[in-house]
Amino acid sequence: MTIVAAFLFPGLPHPMLKPEIAPWGRLAGAARSAAASLDAYAPDTLVMYSTQWIAVLDQLWQTRPHVSGVHIDENWYEWGDLPFDIRIDSGLAKACIAGSETIGVRSRPVDYDGFPIDTGTIVAQHFLNQTQGRPLVVTSNNLYHDWALTEQLGGLVRDVALKENKKVAVVGVGGLSARMFRAPIDPAEDRFADPADDEANRTILDLLVEGDAEGLRAAAGRIGAALPVDSGLKHLAFITGALGGHIGGAHIHGYEPVYGTGAAVVEIRG
Repeated sequence: MTIVAAFLFPGLPHPMLKPEIAPWGRLAGAARSAAASLDAYAPDTLVMYSTQWIAVLDQLWQTRPHVSGVHIDENWYEWGDLPFDIRIDSGLAKACIAGSETIGVRSRPVDYDGFPIDTGTIVAQHFLNQTQGRPLVVTSNNLYHDWALTEQLGGLVRDVALKENKKVAVVGVGGLSARMFRAPIDPAEDRFADPADDEANRTILDLLVEGDAEGLRAAAGRIGAALPVDSGLKHLAFITGALGGHIGGAHIHGYEPVYGTGAAVVEIRG
């Protein structure tokens, strides 16, 4: 297969910056477990769709061959810096840009020094790719793209990777429920902000484990209309599209609250 692996990965920085605090440390452990699984697939390139890289006009793709620097998260700046050093698979990214017209999407490259790489991409790179240093393709979350169009975007990656003869692992970077505590809490006592959020998250995770792609699409729309979720769960749409619209089951490496929100590290089979 061209798409050799797919992962759902949480994009908040807590497991990276404060792994000594449970339950964030358990998520860090789950991330390391997922990284070991990813290494076994030996992909050529990782394609990351992060809900935190927001676009409002075109679909954006990072094409600068090497991006590095230090990022400070706009919400969690008091907990430390987020250094990054990332190689980009510019050829594959440009091929995706060229092919995006086939699905009615206008894409543009991003290639300038100092571009602000988002927290989610940095955190996923840190855990999943820091030791291997594989090149990435990083693309944005366009706010005007719905689930169906985002699924087509994932399918585009699949088609382009096949043409380019690349073994690709797809990573949808984002959370599940998005109800965050607005007042300070004791991090050691982190919990889900509402029991309904935990229930909804478990519904999504159960559907992934069962390999029910149709059920996932329906549940994402239903839950997204009733509860706050991360970007309509479109990062899951990107994954299902890359897997050809099907899910062959999943393994949950970890599921925990992060300041009230839902975060899961999931290995998804095609």
